[in-house]
Amino acid sequence: MSEICYEPIGLLHTPFSEPSGAPIQPCGAGDARGRAELRPELVPALEDLAGFSHVILLYHCHRAAAFKLKVRPFLDHNEHGLFATRAPARPNAIGLSVVKLEAVEGNLLHLKGVDMLDQSPLLDVKPYVPQFDAPPGPLRTGWLADKAREASTQKADERFSPEIS
Repeated sequence: MSEICYEPIGLLHTPFSEPSGAPIQPCGAGDARGRAELRPELVPALEDLAGFSHVILLYHCHRAAAFKLKVRPFLDHNEHGLFATRAPARPNAIGLSVVKLEAVEGNLLHLKGVDMLDQSPLLDVKPYVPQFDAPPGPLRTGWLADKAREASTQKADERFSPEIS
């Protein structure tokens, strides 16, 4: 396989400067507000985005630790295969969050429900469209079936911080 390189389209600004204590999913972020600051030359690409209530953000988890093939995720005491978790420490440390889009102002997206770390490099923005993005049921959620509701109260600890690994 050949190497793939991405150039960030901007930076994310959030209240979370450290991995420990950050929400582990947007559902646990509550009203946490942040901004996506895109490169100024990309402003025309934001046209019509304000008509969407939510956006999908793809970003680089710039503070993630080196990945391991098996991890003990935040919502369980047992180890699971990395790809059966949403741990930030991955072979390609790409994060994905669906957040509320409150406003588009110039090159800034005003966001609510942010769970990513401050200064995360932004790779892409896509509108969230339930008819495209929410598959029809019934759905299976594996080992998370009885744990997902805990995500709204859980905060990240040090287990995926680069200083610990």
